[in-house]
Parts: sequence; C-alpha cells; structure tokens
Amino acid sequence: MTPTNFTIFSAFMLSLMGLTFHRTHLLSALLCLEGMMLILFIGLSLWSLQLNASGHSTVPMLMLAFSACEASAGLALLVATARTHGSDHLQNLNLLQC
Repeated sequence: MTPTNFTIFSAFMLSLMGLTFHRTHLLSALLCLEGMMLILFIGLSLWSLQLNASGHSTVPMLMLAFSACEASAGLALLVATARTHGSDHLQNLNLLQC
C-alpha cells in the first residue's frame, strides 16, 4: 500500500469513526460526513490523475457539486431543527413524534 493510499484510507476511517462514535450533535455528524466526502474527492482526483484520462476528470467535480448540495441541505436541516427544538442534539430528535 502506498503512503498516499494509506493516508486517504486512514483519513476516511477516522471520519467514519467520528461519525459512529461522536453522534451527540447534528453539526458534528455533518462535519464528519463532509470530511468523508472531501477525502473521496481527493481520492478520485488522484486516481484520475494517475490514469491520465480526460474522461475521468469530470467525476471528481461532479461529486464535489453533489457534496456542496448535500452540505447546504444539511445546514438547512440544522437551522430548522435548532429553531424548532432549541438545540442540535441528536438525542432530542424523535422522528415518531409530530
């Protein structure tokens, strides 16, 4: 395993572990998801550079655009839950209640 692949893999696993173990606030969960998306973007960019193919260079940009849309939707949900529930604690969010 090359050092670049090891760095990308370890950063992705750290973001995934942060998402699974520190789920107290919605903002921390969104930040972990954003970190995972950025690591995937870097990995796909490096992969397309190693292939030297122009057709694969659009895939990271498309994924980055979807990541920006996901981040904006997540922040909108964060603002909505903070206004309705008063905090962003994931423990207070019960989807079964109206």
